[in-house]
Amino acid sequence: MLALLPLAGSALAEETGAAHSGPPEFLGQLTLLLGVSALAAYLSFRVGLVPIIGFLVAGVLAGPGALGLIRDPELISAASEVGVMLLLFTIGIEFSLERLARIARLIFLGGGLQTGLTVAAVAGALVVFGVGWQSAVFTGCLIALSSTAIVMRLLGERGETGARTGQVSLGILIFQDLAVVLMVLLIPMLAGQGGGLGGVVLALAKAAGIIAFVLVAARRLVPPVMEVVARTCSTEIFLLTVVALCFGTASLTALAGVSLALGAFLAGLLVSESRYGMQALGEILPLQVLFSAAFFLSVGLQLDPGFLLSNLPAVLGAVVLIAALKAAVTALSVRLLGERPRVAFPVALLTAQVGEFSFVLATTGAALGLSFAGLGERGTQVFIAATVLLMVLTPALAALATRLVGRLPQPRPSGETADEPEEGGHAPLGLPVEGRVVFAGYGAHARLAARALSRAGVPYSVITRSPDGASELTGRGAPVLIADYTRAGLLRELNLGSARALVIADDDPEMTERAVSVSRTVAPDLPIITRAETPEDFTHLQALGARHILTPRKEVAAGILDLLTPPSVTRADLARHLAERPAVILTPEQQAQCEHARTSPGPVTPEADVCLECVAAGDTWVHLRTCMTCGHVGCCDSSRNRHATRHARAEAHPVIHSAEPGETWAYCYEHGWTK
Repeated sequence: MLALLPLAGSALAEETGAAHSGPPEFLGQLTLLLGVSALAAYLSFRVGLVPIIGFLVAGVLAGPGALGLIRDPELISAASEVGVMLLLFTIGIEFSLERLARIARLIFLGGGLQTGLTVAAVAGALVVFGVGWQSAVFTGCLIALSSTAIVMRLLGERGETGARTGQVSLGILIFQDLAVVLMVLLIPMLAGQGGGLGGVVLALAKAAGIIAFVLVAARRLVPPVMEVVARTCSTEIFLLTVVALCFGTASLTALAGVSLALGAFLAGLLVSESRYGMQALGEILPLQVLFSAAFFLSVGLQLDPGFLLSNLPAVLGAVVLIAALKAAVTALSVRLLGERPRVAFPVALLTAQVGEFSFVLATTGAALGLSFAGLGERGTQVFIAATVLLMVLTPALAALATRLVGRLPQPRPSGETADEPEEGGHAPLGLPVEGRVVFAGYGAHARLAARALSRAGVPYSVITRSPDGASELTGRGAPVLIADYTRAGLLRELNLGSARALVIADDDPEMTERAVSVSRTVAPDLPIITRAETPEDFTHLQALGARHILTPRKEVAAGILDLLTPPSVTRADLARHLAERPAVILTPEQQAQCEHARTSPGPVTPEADVCLECVAAGDTWVHLRTCMTCGHVGCCDSSRNRHATRHARAEAHPVIHSAEPGETWAYCYEHGWTK
């Protein structure tokens, strides 16, 4: 090992010298990628187009067939694969296993019909025109697949991922991703190679085993791991764990022959089974946006504008034939599922393009002597050009579907013909926001204010990063979402602007500033209430857009209540409501421990569900304890102020009871027993 050190030092010196001679080549290509992506997104915004089209067109212009700005396609290809993985990962987070089970019929019946009928229709038509059956089936496989990345991105931008159209589309796309496994194994057999039927069965069994393991892990392994990581309250550790789960699961499934994208989708399902799914979504979205841009750019890079112009009739003919055939077959498949035309038409036009995995199949088939429609190298170029044009046209086809659906007659309302659960009908991300007070953070002041609002009849919801706070709220039946409330995408998804007010109650001044700034951007007219420690903080928060800023000189929780409770509710009412806590009683076994427990059996009503002394001091705590003599609630000995112990010593009330949700133990200070 020591002998290697001089060599390592020499290599390091050479590398350092090379670094001084100029930046590495990949850095220039990466800079161009980011610059082109940003410019494409901006121009798309200015002309009112979805960014996807801008990225595709930018890839065409920056590619070797046009301006030649990006000369390292391998770098772009690697980034694009990561982009597809992260996109499918975020989709998986939004779909829990329970929700996926509800669309199993759409996946296997709808997707099976669409894929099987497409392959059969394309292969049959080509054989009739004299194409060999091997190339005909190969072409059918290429055309049967649609772009999961584009369809789900469009549905997300239109807010239709959870609508019936989105569910049917997702079901078909998931089956197509599963079918890729079989197609990859089938192509060598079409070319006269491969391991035969036995090899296919073995590979499919291995893939099924990997998927089964992932689904079991979703229930048994991942939630405890996410719980441990989330309790560190470290954004860095959380993000690294989430990305490791995504890449690790995708790599594991890829070893079994399953696509990386499907593996990433399964990884998203793993995370969705924990209660930290939305927090993971908020952390991963910035990365997903970056790498997804690389994917769409990489697709554009493959198009040769010179070939397109010289073979325009053939390319346009392929575009029309592919779109028409796929739309017809998909509409028929969806109708056979029993869905209405109002669902079948949008799904058919959304999935009428050819998918990103078809490029992988095309490359594999070309290496084995297969080609698109049996046209050889020219057929491959026609296929690439037609695929890129279809991807560019997909947003226009989606808009056309919306107009067509608008002209269809509305279904008659009846109990037997209830329409599919389209837009609306459920709270975004499961958290009700409209007309409610939303707490961003759940510290001491938020606890007291939220409890009083509940008693005063003012509905509220909470977004918090604290696992303990979320458990407490869940036990109480209050709506709560574990997520990062400084993420603009999350707040938009929640429709924060429909809330009555936002209370930012984070104890971290930096998080408070970020939350105020992002919230004001998402909801310009929403009343924002927060707190400031110093006059400088007050001025800064006011400049960021906070409407009501409370200071330590004024009791913060009381100030929140004054701003949000109805005028008919007095402070005396609130104090009384705070005292209306479920009674706590010592069990007979606990009472038998000592004379102090026998003389303090309860029932005792806790005075609050917060440490009032900590709230008054603007401080926090770890756990809460209830005095079994008078109901005083104080913080535990793990907390800074140890108010429970102080009270017990000062008042000679030796028996306390845990005030934490789900805990029933009691403790006597004099006898030192715990039961």
